Amino acid sequence: MDERDGLAERFETQRGRLRAVAYRVLGSLDEADDAVQEAWLRLGRVDADDVDNLAGWLRTVVTRTCLDMLRSRRTRREDLTEQEVLDQLSNPSQGSPPEDEALLAESVGRALLVVLDTLSPAERVAFVLHDMYAVPFDRIAPIVERTPVATKKLASRARHKVQGSPVVSAAELARHRQVVSAFLAAARVGDFTAILAVLAPDVMRRADPAALPPGGATEVRGARAVAEGTAALARRSRLAELALVDGAVGVVVAPYGRLLFALTFSIEDDRIAEYDVIADPARLRRLHLAVLD
Repeated sequence: MDERDGLAERFETQRGRLRAVAYRVLGSLDEADDAVQEAWLRLGRVDADDVDNLAGWLRTVVTRTCLDMLRSRRTRREDLTEQEVLDQLSNPSQGSPPEDEALLAESVGRALLVVLDTLSPAERVAFVLHDMYAVPFDRIAPIVERTPVATKKLASRARHKVQGSPVVSAAELARHRQVVSAFLAAARVGDFTAILAVLAPDVMRRADPAALPPGGATEVRGARAVAEGTAALARRSRLAELALVDGAVGVVVAPYGRLLFALTFSIEDDRIAEYDVIADPARLRRLHLAVLD
């Protein structure tokens, strides 16, 4: 085995970790793979014998590349339509993004990916490296071009955004979470009876037109009508996850971490009295989203 083959073998032992870090920073598997490939190319231009900690050196290179990619983004990556996403889930061998991106999104958490996307590039890097990989601030600081103290503040600010601030008491938040969790679990399997059980008799469902099939009603009232409509959308519910939406328990529908819809709920007497399905991009951007622990 020559020296180049040995270096490639050492690199391959790190590829999975590098890919995971890059995916969390970028939120895109294609871009993460590009960042990892760039690290391999840069490794070929240095004397590996001079690198004391190859794993740390590679992680730094990948993270710096990711930071540059985040800063240079002119627009958000083009999102798939809902139907394209559902087709990908049913036929993962066709098209892109691949099945392993869906698996990665599930392992990280769709809601977390959505919230990470709201952070500044430096905040995202500081949070991912410190809070998810326990990298010390003095090692992150040169990457984000800050002092260790300023880097710690970046991570703290990012953590506050990720965790959010509930607008109800802990006890009420727990009760609401139980109700919405039951609703989502029943919706995922299309269980009409279980959906009906968590709806108030005169429940109202409002939806932006973009969230509806052609000809769908923007407002539906009554438990049976709402439950029937919800049960019919079981496939969509597979893409959903609980989140803190404007400080209350809500739901985000986010394939591969890309926000399509958000649901907000009004809960009375441990039943859903009304809920809104938000799909309009302008409305989605005004929402304050956080991870629900």
